[in-house]
Amino acid sequence: MLEEQINADIKTAMLARETAKLEALRAIKSAIILLKTSAEGYSDATEQKALLKMVKQRKETAEVYTTQSRPELAEVELAQASIIEAYLPKQMNEDDVRSEVEKIISSVGASSPADMGKVMGAASKQLAGKADGKLISTIVKELLSK
Repeated sequence: MLEEQINADIKTAMLARETAKLEALRAIKSAIILLKTSAEGYSDATEQKALLKMVKQRKETAEVYTTQSRPELAEVELAQASIIEAYLPKQMNEDDVRSEVEKIISSVGASSPADMGKVMGAASKQLAGKADGKLISTIVKELLSK
C-alpha cells in the first residue's frame, strides 16, 4: 500500500538528510491522512486523484514563480512535483491518449462538438490517473471539431 511505502521512504530520506524529498513525502503523507478522515473515503482511486492534484498544484505554482522571475522557488516546486509523480502510474503520452479518445468517440457515437460532454465523461473515467485532464479535453475538442 502507498502509505507504507511513503513511511519507509520518509525514514530513508531522513537518514539521508534529503530535505527536499522529505518535504514532498510529508505532503503526500498529509494528503493520505486527510483522505482517511474525509467523507470521500480512502481508496486507490482517491489516493491517485489526490496525488495528481498535488502535482498539478506544484506545477501551476512553479509557473507563477517563473512569471514573477523567481526561478529558485520554481525549481523547488518542480522538484517536489517530480518526487510526487514517482508514486503515480506512468502517464500516457499524447499519441496514446489520442488513440484512446478516438476509440471512445466511436464507441459513444459522437460526431460534433455538442457531444463533448458524453465523450469527456467516458474519457475521464477510462483515463483517470493515466493522463492529464487538460490534455484529454484538448484532444477531444480537436477531434470533435473535425
